[in-house]
Amino acid sequence: MLSTWTIVAVAFAYLCLLFAIAYYADKRADAGRSIIRSPWIYTLSIAVFCTSWTFYGSVGRAASGGISFLPIYLGPTLVFLLWWFVIRKIIRISKAHRITSIADFISSRYGKSTSLGALVTVIAVVGIIPYISLQLKAVSTSFNVLRQYPEVSMPLQQNLPLLADTALWVALIMAAFAILFGTRHIDAAEHHEGMVAAVAFESLVKLVAFLAVGVFVTFGVNDGFGDLFRRAAAEPAIARLFFDDAGGSYLQWTTLTLLSMAAIVCLPRQFQVTVVENVNEQHLARAVWLFPLYMLVINIFVLPIAVSGLLHFPAGLVHADTFVLTIPMQERAEGLALLAFIGGLSAATGMVIVAAIALSTMICNDLIMPALLRLTSLRIADREDMSSLLIGIRRGAIILILLLSFAYFRFIGQPEALVTIGLVSFAAAAQFAPAIIGGIFWKGGSRHGALAGLTLGFVLWIYTLLLPSFARPGWLPTSFIEHGPLGIELLRPYALFGLQGLDSLSHAMFWSMLANIGGYVVVSLLSRQSAIERIQAVLFVDVFRHSGAPSGSHFWRGSATVPDLKDLLARFIGLRRAEHAFADYGRVHGLNVAKLREAEPGLVSFTERVLAGAIGAASARVMVASVAKGEVVGIEEVMEILEETSQVIEYSHGLEQKSRELEALTAELREANARLQELDRMKDEFLSTVSHELRTPLTSIRSFSEILFDNPELGILDRRKFLAVIVKESERLTRLINQILDLAKMEAGSIDWEMQHFDPRTVIEEAIAVTSTLFADKAARLEVQIAGELPTVYADRDRLIQVLVNLLSNAAKFCDEKAGHVVVTAEVRPDGLQIAIADNGRGVPPENRELIFEKFQQASTNLTDKPRGTGLGLTISRQIIEHFGGRIWVEATPGGGARFCLAVPARRQAAVPRAV
Repeated sequence: MLSTWTIVAVAFAYLCLLFAIAYYADKRADAGRSIIRSPWIYTLSIAVFCTSWTFYGSVGRAASGGISFLPIYLGPTLVFLLWWFVIRKIIRISKAHRITSIADFISSRYGKSTSLGALVTVIAVVGIIPYISLQLKAVSTSFNVLRQYPEVSMPLQQNLPLLADTALWVALIMAAFAILFGTRHIDAAEHHEGMVAAVAFESLVKLVAFLAVGVFVTFGVNDGFGDLFRRAAAEPAIARLFFDDAGGSYLQWTTLTLLSMAAIVCLPRQFQVTVVENVNEQHLARAVWLFPLYMLVINIFVLPIAVSGLLHFPAGLVHADTFVLTIPMQERAEGLALLAFIGGLSAATGMVIVAAIALSTMICNDLIMPALLRLTSLRIADREDMSSLLIGIRRGAIILILLLSFAYFRFIGQPEALVTIGLVSFAAAAQFAPAIIGGIFWKGGSRHGALAGLTLGFVLWIYTLLLPSFARPGWLPTSFIEHGPLGIELLRPYALFGLQGLDSLSHAMFWSMLANIGGYVVVSLLSRQSAIERIQAVLFVDVFRHSGAPSGSHFWRGSATVPDLKDLLARFIGLRRAEHAFADYGRVHGLNVAKLREAEPGLVSFTERVLAGAIGAASARVMVASVAKGEVVGIEEVMEILEETSQVIEYSHGLEQKSRELEALTAELREANARLQELDRMKDEFLSTVSHELRTPLTSIRSFSEILFDNPELGILDRRKFLAVIVKESERLTRLINQILDLAKMEAGSIDWEMQHFDPRTVIEEAIAVTSTLFADKAARLEVQIAGELPTVYADRDRLIQVLVNLLSNAAKFCDEKAGHVVVTAEVRPDGLQIAIADNGRGVPPENRELIFEKFQQASTNLTDKPRGTGLGLTISRQIIEHFGGRIWVEATPGGGARFCLAVPARRQAAVPRAV
């Protein structure tokens, strides 16, 4: 049996466990051994987005609207999957400027405006109090339902005595937790490691609890998803949730999706855990896919629980928001019911604690401290120790926030469904989106524009959403909703200016965002930015270009003493930490700060940034200005400095470009000179080789001619023999001269080509016929393997015969002396024709397979064994084949010897240039 004291004892024990986890994490952090430096912990802390709204309210919304609960989780998923770069930019900016809250972020972007920070704080507090009250409502309701076990019934809506109201004690316990682990350090830019660890643990607990209930309902109470949805389809009242338009219109889906996309960034608690508490920007890379996975897993069983609840409690006597609890209670699974209660408690406490800490920081830094500093009669700035005052303000703010949330729950929010209350807060937080997105991507956004946009959006949010919620419990007359104030129909909050046909949320978002964005853009375009606004705009928008330029106070003109700056910092964060901060600055910049009297602008900027972590950017600027005798440089002077700097940079870039061009030109000249030297060497070698090749046949002709001239008595047989040598050498000389002339014409591009389409079979057969006597004289066997179908080629017929004759002649010359064997093949290739001529001779060594295609080069390097020939045949052959757009090469045959291959395209093709 679950008695009230058992429930209280388990809940108390669980809260004690959270205290222990937070205490352990803080102690580890103090010892320098952080446990939150993990992308897993970071992602689980972001899952604070899943509050009791998710744990209880999603099931309630699914029970009345089918899949209409999905857009609330689709929006954050889309942001992390597609717009992660926005979150990364916000994190980078916040780290550079020591941002402490969303109010501090917006205030810092728009010139460190105290009025803007105060406005953001007021909007956040007013907008989030209903959301915190939602958590109190969820815990109180779930406790009152569970304490009636084994009976399943809804507690009566009655005004309990104040001290008997469970929500009050829950609020006080949460306030104690937030005070203990959220205000230990005065520097709000530091990480609340205990809080983050506890929130991450709670995210794990609520996930396990919800999945446990989902598995029990789906597979324990029912026979799986199929059985559950078959039974639902048989009930018309339930089936309409899946087959009618109960899931909401396209406009509702769009509104909820965009609203939740804004909420994942703009809710103060989400900004706190995602941005302020981020310890490593690289953790975002894991969260980009892990957080959407968390969203998917925790929503798998929402519909099954909702459908099973409707089947269990058809009369509607049990509120759908409590199905997560009441189904296990109905099935007498008291342990699971208690686990579900703890899961809901985790979902609620995580949100309340983080939100209370974030709001208390904003109230202290952006609302109360700027006001106190402006009241000179209080002489707050002259106090020796400000840290106790700051901590007291934050702790008081936490208590005030939770008490106001309890008051909203007790007097206004009880009749509302969980989801309805949550959407009101989402709409309030969405008002920050234009100022944030515009601020990090548009340099033209101004302080006046942000003030105008936020004010207009906030006023319309109050009028179209918040005030109507006061009418339901009777705080305002219902005529306000039905007929408008003073009976003015055009001012009805749910049909403002005659706009009808929209649901209340879409209607409110349309008008508030129209006014917000319109006011922001129009006023920004019409107003003039101050110097600090322009500087901050550049630093925020171009944060990835200005890494290391953390604040606009580098643009400071005047003087400040190091002791004054150190004393100012010590009054807020303590002397030890101030000295440590100054020592770190000196170590990074190579300065002995202790010996400095006058502070450089960088040290003034550093002091302001450290101070901003304690009291916010706006208040820090005021306090630094009180001890630094000087002023911010005017925008005209800043622009002049930037212009001069840009000119110097541009001139430097020009010199670098000219230098690179000169280096490239020098390299080209060096390469051209080397090429000319190589050409000169090749010319000398060519002339030497040609002279040698010409002299050899000429010497033979002259020698034998002299023999014939000097010896007329020679016999007829000797005369014939010598004349035959003279004729043969003359033919060789003619052939050599012709080849040299052909090669020269080819290289000069002056040779006449007779390109045409023809059947290559006839060319191959003609070349074989011309060289057949060579194979017969050497008793070599010639084998021909020609495919049945050959493609028509586009080439010069005679030149192709010249190439084949040259290759066949070489094959006859170099094949085996005793058992010569030459194989001619012709086959089809995808790009045309390939002809190969293989012999069984000595082959060509791998290192010579490119060399033999050069002028006057042959396979053998042994001069005594050098075959007779000009050494130009293969060079000419390659020139011819490459002109056809083909290529020629040599490879080894499996049994030894050489295999010369040439590929000729089947269609007209540009010649392939050969690399030199």
